[in-house]
Amino acid sequence: MKKLYKSSSQKMISGVCGGLAEYFGIEVTIIRLIWAGLTLFAGSGILLYIIAAIIIPKETPESEWE
Repeated sequence: MKKLYKSSSQKMISGVCGGLAEYFGIEVTIIRLIWAGLTLFAGSGILLYIIAAIIIPKETPESEWE
């Protein structure tokens, strides 16, 4: 069963976009562009990113084996 974690390898700020990209199996750039679009056009991207950074757990070496 896949679990969502903040990425430690695809990290720019806190790893939220990298974690989402790894979870869904798509390129991290696509997630970042979607997030930038949410921020620019809907205005909710920054708030959602902060909430996701708080809620999503960090990736640990033990989490790779789960």
